[in-house]
Amino acid sequence: MKILIVHAHPEPRSFNGALTGTARRCLAEAGHELIVSDLTAMGWDPRSGRGNFTGALDPEVFRQQQEEAHASATGGFAADVQAELDKLLWCDALVFQFPLWWFSLPAMLKGWVDRVFAMGAVYGGGVWYDRGRFAGRRAMLSLTVGGPASMYGPDGLNGDIHQLLYPIQHGMLRFTGFDVLPPFIAWQPARIGDEGRRAYLEQYRQRLLTVATTEPLRFPSLDDYDPETYRLKTGVAA
Repeated sequence: MKILIVHAHPEPRSFNGALTGTARRCLAEAGHELIVSDLTAMGWDPRSGRGNFTGALDPEVFRQQQEEAHASATGGFAADVQAELDKLLWCDALVFQFPLWWFSLPAMLKGWVDRVFAMGAVYGGGVWYDRGRFAGRRAMLSLTVGGPASMYGPDGLNGDIHQLLYPIQHGMLRFTGFDVLPPFIAWQPARIGDEGRRAYLEQYRQRLLTVATTEPLRFPSLDDYDPETYRLKTGVAA
């Protein structure tokens, strides 16, 4: 497979760095092609705006979706955005590697999505969800969380981790067509000692080696929704 990892942590010696290092080694040994976009090392600018483009459809008023559609039709993306789009269109599987910060993505990674998931190039005109541009391709979140798993269960103080990740897994990845695999979560890696961290790295290696065969998460199909209201049809489970 061709795999793209978008890595979002400012410290190369972090546990996120160790997870991506494990991915580099095991995927190469297994014969997969791998590209890593290390956003900090790249100096990625997460701010979305006119800098995404080489020209302007409307130089007076900035409307991001219209400018994205225009750039998609004319090849008008800035070089840094186009380079990431090329990687995204190349890959069979996409992995986001990040620490959970304030119950969400780090700003650097959210900014990558804001700039790269462009209308026209990635979605739009009914190209979404199971009819999305990346239908048949796979995506997975790999993340570290500072607290224990017990805090992120349905009755946990911080809320259900699956609800916290839903905007990312459904609203970004599934929205653009990816089959979303269950997330890989390393709980409180700073507090579990070397043996616990080594165990997580081995578990991650196994997850990566089965990325082509792991059963994806289940989301309703577009056919399950009323085309006028986009509410689930009667009798369809959410």
